Amino acid sequence: MRFFDRTEEIQSLKEIRTLSESNAQFTVVTGRRRIGKTALVWKAYEEETILYFFVARKAESDLCGDYLLEIENKLGLPTLGKVEHFSEIFEYLMKLSVTRPITLFIDEFQEFFRVNKSIYSDMQRIWDLYHTRARINLIVCGSIFSMMTKIFKDKKEPLYNRQTRFMSIKPFTTKVLKKIMAEYNPQYTPEDLLALYSFTGGVAKYVQLLIDAGATTKTKMLNQMIKADSIFLGEGKAILIEEFGKDYGNYFSILSAIARGKTSRSGIENVIGKEIGGYLTKLEKEYEMIAKRQPIFEKNSTKNVRYTIKDNFFTFWFRFIYKYNYMLEIENYDAVKTIINRDYETFSGLMLERYFKQMLIESKEYTRVGSWWDRKGENEIDIVAENELNDNAVFIEVKRKSDNFDPETLNNKAATFLRATGKFKNYTISRKGLSMNDMESATLNLS
Repeated sequence: MRFFDRTEEIQSLKEIRTLSESNAQFTVVTGRRRIGKTALVWKAYEEETILYFFVARKAESDLCGDYLLEIENKLGLPTLGKVEHFSEIFEYLMKLSVTRPITLFIDEFQEFFRVNKSIYSDMQRIWDLYHTRARINLIVCGSIFSMMTKIFKDKKEPLYNRQTRFMSIKPFTTKVLKKIMAEYNPQYTPEDLLALYSFTGGVAKYVQLLIDAGATTKTKMLNQMIKADSIFLGEGKAILIEEFGKDYGNYFSILSAIARGKTSRSGIENVIGKEIGGYLTKLEKEYEMIAKRQPIFEKNSTKNVRYTIKDNFFTFWFRFIYKYNYMLEIENYDAVKTIINRDYETFSGLMLERYFKQMLIESKEYTRVGSWWDRKGENEIDIVAENELNDNAVFIEVKRKSDNFDPETLNNKAATFLRATGKFKNYTISRKGLSMNDMESATLNLS
């Protein structure tokens, strides 16, 4: 699959490179694993000479040997001799950048913690000493989101706030997913597009794996993901055990419960059999794996709360792969695919609602987008979107098939909302049903 999108991010990185010719720049690139951070940096600087340091899990002296070879090959400079500590190389490059601009890209930056955690304090000392004179374009990125955030946003850490830019790389937008599908399967159906969105959430590596395998229909995607040599099967563990550490079992149980529809704290605790407040807080604030949802305009921050897994792929993985891992262990892949197909309409219906919310947010036509439900759970509106700049609001019901939309039911729910909240007085209000047939629209006509 060719490189798609990232136009704004590439432009930002190029601007940073230009700025570094006068003033040292220190850019942190974050985002979940497989999102395409490394590919983005290489694309932005494909016409530049760039020093690339990959932080592998090996002895610091061995890493230094690799980095010296990179300097010699890329810059044509003689080596420094035998070097044992990264700080010597970093100080050498900071000094060198006083006389010539240098771009240094350090990948898997969080792994220095395992190599020698004093490297971060050494880098702080050297950066503070030279950055006012240096002309270095320093970019660091890492795949363990929580550790990267801690390194740069924890006041106790030596590199706290040393960065000049903090870039967070997001999944592909709905518009980009449609472009990819149009290029690689011009005859794709809304079901195919919804499957790509539901299974990958727009994460670049997952999209690439499916596209490169020619899996551009729902059936082919499912066959590619659920088979003996699929990397998708072990992906959740591969990524999240590193994030969560030895306590991963508790986090996995919570995420599995949420993926199966237990979205209230009490509901999750009934499944887990223990108090989980601390775990939920960490999942939301530290790992940014889940979101705490409340009805739009809800004032009480502790009541009527629902939890949701933010990432589509992890929602799918915990809902089907983790839950039915015992079937996968005995290689009964057909049974798992049968279960996915059996439950797919419910699962993809929730993903379709998420898809349209994302479309509305990407459109920039609304100042607030959310959902609403009453405390008894008797009335629920899939999407409520407000534009407070022109006093417009829309109530939206999402159905996979347009024939299942009932305007009268939505009217009654909207009336209940208006009475309960007292919002949208003197607003122009519209009501709309959206289905898979509306996924193709460049913009949603909600008037």
